[in-house]
Amino acid sequence: MIRVLDLADPGQRAQAAGLRAAAATPPEVAPAVSRIIAEVRAGGEAALRELTRRFDGADLPDPFLPSSEWDALAARCSEPVRAALQKAAQRVRAFHAPQVPQSYEQRLPDGGLLRCLVVPLARAACYVPGGRAVYPSTVIMTAAVARLAGVPEVIVATPPRRDGSIAPEVAAAARIAGATRILRAGGAQAVAALAIGAGAIPRCDVIVGPGNAYVTEAKRQLSGEVRIDSLAGPTEVAIVADASADARLVAADLIAQAEHDPLALALLVTADRALAQAVQAALEAELRDRPNRIAIESLRARGAAVVARSLEEALAFADELAPEHLELLVREPAAALYRIPHAAAVFVGPYAPVPVGDYLAGPNHTLPTSGTARFASPLCASDFVRRQNVIEYGARQLAADAAEIRALAEAEGLHAHGRAVEVRK
Repeated sequence: MIRVLDLADPGQRAQAAGLRAAAATPPEVAPAVSRIIAEVRAGGEAALRELTRRFDGADLPDPFLPSSEWDALAARCSEPVRAALQKAAQRVRAFHAPQVPQSYEQRLPDGGLLRCLVVPLARAACYVPGGRAVYPSTVIMTAAVARLAGVPEVIVATPPRRDGSIAPEVAAAARIAGATRILRAGGAQAVAALAIGAGAIPRCDVIVGPGNAYVTEAKRQLSGEVRIDSLAGPTEVAIVADASADARLVAADLIAQAEHDPLALALLVTADRALAQAVQAALEAELRDRPNRIAIESLRARGAAVVARSLEEALAFADELAPEHLELLVREPAAALYRIPHAAAVFVGPYAPVPVGDYLAGPNHTLPTSGTARFASPLCASDFVRRQNVIEYGARQLAADAAEIRALAEAEGLHAHGRAVEVRK
């Protein structure tokens, strides 16, 4: 089911590191997305409607879900799911509330006033995939945080079904999260319409949320026109485990991540070869009893048990990967935690599998992938605001600073800069 790779062998080490690279975006995606963006740019809302008809089979006179239909769909969400979404929203808001930046001001010695004003973005778009699975949890993780940050208009964009409806769970989550509208459109065409503006679809200031390769490529190509959260690749987990780990738990967690996507990366990294072999057997048993086509495809293509010479080497290799999700199933996880600063989200101990973060714990599940956790962070409240600098000088403050301003202007050869101060003496 999964291969066993030895870090002591340079070739096998390179193979382990290259499993993620094997999931690179197909070359045909970028030109296809360029054509879609050009169609939306030229044709606006009519082009979006045609592309939605072409790709999703839905013919929608109005791409926005009418409020009455929204409420009717939300009412069909089961009570257990609704209760879970409400609890998740409470946890997410509580965790992200301290992340909202605060405005501040400073006084200069001669009366000048300096301020940094935190201004919520006017309009945010939250992309929610609708292909292989339904993701109401993504609505909570994105729209609820945008509203918490003070964004007045939050549009949830998700692909429609052929009849123009969306999943009741997504409709309910959008109400709970405080979204203001639902756009029934997906793919690169939805990203283009939200970034550029298309008829009744307003131009947004930020687009967040995961998507397939076409969504990600559209975000890449439009990132100069709209703020984006990240360029997300296929999901990934690295599980660092020692002899204390239960092979059945490791197998279950690898399958849980692998079922997202045939391109998902699911790795066990351990210094215990016996554990690697036990996990192989546990995977076979679990998938024999509970077949999962996508997980099987993913694990065969990009699953591996990576055997290190020591726990220290296992942790170092995991840190080099900078994975989206990292599980620590080791005897002393607190000590191991600080050896892997580059993971995007860390799950500590046998009772914290990745799904607790996907759904309910509170920290955001919109995470950097593809090794970008080396420099990027999970989605947070500050992604939905901007800062404005305000400088207020009086005559006394300008007089106190005039000589230094003129000196710097002369040094840079910008004489009119100095003159702009001089005329105010």
